Amino acid sequence: MATAGVMADDTVPAGLEAAEPPEARGLRRDEIRLLVSDLANDSIEHASFRDLPRWLSGGDLLVVNTSGTLNAALSATGESGEAFELHLSTQLPGGFWTIELRRPQHGASVPCFEARAGTTFALPAGARATVLAPYPAVGSIDSPSRLWLAAVNFPTPVLPYLERHGFPIRYGYVSRSWPTSMYQTVFAAEPGSAEMPSAGRPFTSELVTRLISQGVHVAPLLLHTGVASLETHEPPYEEFYRVPRDTAERVNAVRRAGRRVIAVGTTVVRALETVTDDRGTFPGEGWTSLVITSDRPVRAVSGLITGLHDPQGTHLTLLKQVAAAVTTHARDGSEQISAESCGSCHLERAYAEARQNGYRWHEFGDSHLILGSGVHRQRAV
Repeated sequence: MATAGVMADDTVPAGLEAAEPPEARGLRRDEIRLLVSDLANDSIEHASFRDLPRWLSGGDLLVVNTSGTLNAALSATGESGEAFELHLSTQLPGGFWTIELRRPQHGASVPCFEARAGTTFALPAGARATVLAPYPAVGSIDSPSRLWLAAVNFPTPVLPYLERHGFPIRYGYVSRSWPTSMYQTVFAAEPGSAEMPSAGRPFTSELVTRLISQGVHVAPLLLHTGVASLETHEPPYEEFYRVPRDTAERVNAVRRAGRRVIAVGTTVVRALETVTDDRGTFPGEGWTSLVITSDRPVRAVSGLITGLHDPQGTHLTLLKQVAAAVTTHARDGSEQISAESCGSCHLERAYAEARQNGYRWHEFGDSHLILGSGVHRQRAV
């Protein structure tokens, strides 16, 4: 079937990668397209992101990621003078980072698996990065790896250094470099993400005000994202998160009231599900390696705002589990299998329509709203 091919192919549809921010096309952030999946009615609609209030109701809770995006890419020089690009992924205690080494190519960069333990790279203004071991440590110290544990020595505090010498991580589908402001969301409060928590990008202050005036609540959490795995689709690795007590309590209260908890991004799903069990959601802070699968179903959220994801990426696997969770509240095993099947089939159709209607993929692309039972259509605001 054609719909299966949209999800099964290991590539983004040709010509549908967002090569520039919507602002470059004369659009406001909230004027991108919104694909709406109503799983309760198994219906798909097409709208603008600024129409989002039509699908939310008073008492619903949006949970947002307040992590800000770093200038996490740095020019690097190898010991033999060769040019590289070094991507800082996750900051660890003690001056250590997980990093990705890449080669500059056509204005962007491509992965490089040639780093070895003990190799040192010169960074701007006298900074240095020394590769220590593959990350994660699943083989020998000499095993090729995309990510590495490294000791990084900066001559000044990290944030001012990156503001002056770094630049946003950019992949080949983005046609040119853009200022850091294009990679920040309206919710950004604490810098720390290697790549933008992009589900929050279409929100504007005006749209948030409209939602709040409608009775929709907004609660924050933090998850600092590492570098993406666009080329290799390996499972996500540990990332730092913080779920405040007030946010956890609001999630529980909204669920008790029968309203919806809608995650703005897969990062929010990951953080919330890390601190949620059958008793409810709890405050917490630490490192999460949680991967949402059919063996670990979604418990906290009843909806999701996200972008359009790579067909074989782990984010799409998470979407299928969210779709299964919000399709039905059934607890019986056979009914849960049916829910997973229905949710997956709906996503197949939704992605087929996205492709047919020219939706754009990736961080500057269009959005997808996934909602389950209890959807209440509001009049246009």
